[in-house]
Amino acid sequence: MLAWGRGMTLSIARSELILGGQKSGKSRRAEALAAAWLAASPKHGALLIATAQAHDEEMRQRIARHQSDRAGRVPRMQTLEEPRDLAGALAQHGAPDTLIVVDCLTLWLTQWAMPVAEMFDEKRAPAHDWPAQAALFFEVLAKTPGPVVLVRAFVDALGLLNQQAAQACERVTLMAAGLPLTLKDPP
Repeated sequence: MLAWGRGMTLSIARSELILGGQKSGKSRRAEALAAAWLAASPKHGALLIATAQAHDEEMRQRIARHQSDRAGRVPRMQTLEEPRDLAGALAQHGAPDTLIVVDCLTLWLTQWAMPVAEMFDEKRAPAHDWPAQAALFFEVLAKTPGPVVLVRAFVDALGLLNQQAAQACERVTLMAAGLPLTLKDPP
């Protein structure tokens, strides 16, 4: 376990799903896990599999900002852009000494579900292949020999609203898989 801001500890699990609104700290936590992994051994590597695609200028700028920020925080983490074939990327790059961060599952699903993206990339498979692709991804995930961190994002505004609401409320509870996790409790 390693320290991670404000007395929190950081431990690396074989796999971790990070949930939360945009701007809630999901990517930062994934980067902190990668940095801790890299610091633990000079033999360790870290790979970010980015699922976003820049179909417009706003997204190009957002991706460039994320790349620049990430390079400053975790300079040894490599990046692979793979918007669709996560199973193939995990199978090819998974190794016992490599931590893989997938950022993000929401955009990965969007790449499969949104037919408008077909006009940007002729190699895309039809969206009806999504169930098979998802099943293959989870099969490969279970077999990946090194740690894997999965990030799931939502809308920017929701993340900022959640931060403000959490500051204003006495108790904050995160519900995941039907289980309550108390994030903040009254003193």
